[in-house]
Amino acid sequence: MTTDESTAARPLVYAHRGSSEAFAEHTRAAYLQAIADGADGVECDIHLTRDQHAVLLHDANLDRTSDGTGPVADRTLEQLHQLDFSSWKGARIPDKYGARSTQLLTLPELLVLLRTAGREIGLAIELKHPSPFQLKLEDRVLAVLRAEGWDPGTSRLGNIRVSFMSFSPDSVKHLLKSVPAFAVCQLVDDVNAEEIREELGLGALTGGALANVMKAAQTEAERILDDCEAGLAGPGIDYVRGHSRTIRRWLNSGRRFRVWTVDSENDVALCRQLGVHEITTNRPAQVLAQLTAGSPSLR
Repeated sequence: MTTDESTAARPLVYAHRGSSEAFAEHTRAAYLQAIADGADGVECDIHLTRDQHAVLLHDANLDRTSDGTGPVADRTLEQLHQLDFSSWKGARIPDKYGARSTQLLTLPELLVLLRTAGREIGLAIELKHPSPFQLKLEDRVLAVLRAEGWDPGTSRLGNIRVSFMSFSPDSVKHLLKSVPAFAVCQLVDDVNAEEIREELGLGALTGGALANVMKAAQTEAERILDDCEAGLAGPGIDYVRGHSRTIRRWLNSGRRFRVWTVDSENDVALCRQLGVHEITTNRPAQVLAQLTAGSPSLR
């Protein structure tokens, strides 16, 4: 049985920031584990350093996932290499996955790991906004990929299938100027003003203003998917549960679906029941095992 035949009957499984349940997100260890787990693809978030290197980090600030502090954009790549990006997880990194000092990855370094996977593998790149570099973030990432041999027409780089994602409608529209629609994913999720205020430590007025901006972006993101401008729809699993009629309409329109972050057995079963094409998860080995064995009934 070929790889295409073996995966045709189940959703593809993308490792969210690598196998991030096992090792610190976005680290060399997390991505090497995802490859070892048999993930069909991996997902990463991109920020730019002060000297314009594309680094794999989710947050705009360093505080949560390193022993540093402050904005990523204020540091050079050399300065970031002085920080520890793995110890916060509390997971011992096997020697075969590299030293602690090698765990931070740039986009080209991730490509090296994926090229050596020995099989076809997907790479889903999320462009993180708001960015102090605005749409120069997209331009820089595309330039890095072109320098590595990426073909814009097929969105392939050797054995790697490359796709792009963002919550920002402006980012998606910008990407669509030079990337085929089938490789562009509009992410969407509901906006909760209270959660935004708490997460960012904002007051009611500032938090409310930011929530309004984000709600306007969500409305435009939904329009992009309604009008089939992006070939991939990327709703969060909570959005899938809360907007069943919209989800079915988008599925019926031919959108390819990539749902995040799907970790529980019931959510995996729901995605399979709906006909979701791609599942993004922190625990790819377990999700693959469930999909291979067959999904349990929804309770």
